[in-house]
Amino acid sequence: MPELPEVETVRRTLTELVAGRTIERVTVTLPRIIQRPAEPEQFADMLAGRRIETVERRGKFLRIVLDELVLVSHLRMEGRYGLYRTDEPVEKHTHVIFHFTDGTELRYKDVRQFGTMHIFLPGEEFMCPPLNKLGIEPLDELFTPESLRCTLGRRTTKIKPLLLNQQYIVGLGNIYVDEALFAAGIHPERTADTLKKDEWSRLHAAIVETLGRAVEAGGSSIKSYVNGQGEVGLFQYSLQVYGREEEPCRRCGSVISKSVVGGRGTHVCIKCQPLGRSRRAAAGKLSDGVLPAPGSGKGRKGKQAANPVMKHFGNP
Repeated sequence: MPELPEVETVRRTLTELVAGRTIERVTVTLPRIIQRPAEPEQFADMLAGRRIETVERRGKFLRIVLDELVLVSHLRMEGRYGLYRTDEPVEKHTHVIFHFTDGTELRYKDVRQFGTMHIFLPGEEFMCPPLNKLGIEPLDELFTPESLRCTLGRRTTKIKPLLLNQQYIVGLGNIYVDEALFAAGIHPERTADTLKKDEWSRLHAAIVETLGRAVEAGGSSIKSYVNGQGEVGLFQYSLQVYGREEEPCRRCGSVISKSVVGGRGTHVCIKCQPLGRSRRAAAGKLSDGVLPAPGSGKGRKGKQAANPVMKHFGNP
């Protein structure tokens, strides 16, 4: 599932591609994607004639802001938007098409068919599902070491499941939780109530830095995350622990192990992230071996960061 960096990449590209365009009509071929209103015909009628003002993000959700309406879109596992000319063939698994008055189309493709769309009046979306119970944005200025500690610090649950819970902090998924915990030197099975004040500060800094670098790299392409032209994000080449089981830790040389924590595959360096209460000074400086510069290491070095939204015009 796309996490905050991938959805933010989509948001930025969609803003460039569709802001200012006016919807002439909408075609829906898979009604269950439309969650609100209940009928796809009503969904199409509500959007006809609307102008897209901008595209914003709340956690892993896109907020497509139109004149007097807001469309909330969740990509789920494999949802993808692409901008096309009207005369271009419609690809398989394209379920929603926004036809613009200028002869272009924004097409939503979803192989797994898990994506959702909701329409609200402006401001109403924050009081209703799916946005009404979301937690704090980790890239917002309100997200501080103190707010993180106050939100989670008294809980006796393991820290990894807490960080994955979107009701506390939004946008974090399995990849970036593993990476942030490694950067902070905190074992994912530590319970939140055992973390000290300096550890909360390290964890806060690790979350912000990890997400920031991932956004700049265009996200991580682990499985199917690519743009419409087959381009991938680059942050997977900077991963320190995620997906690197049985490989040496880039900080200390110990072997990265994989286990299951909270039902999720979890990657850890037991030397850099000690589980015991003694907690050696494993984290060191946050920048010490945490994340190589995007594009460094193996892979397509220097390649421009990609996103899952394409501007498809004139491409072979």
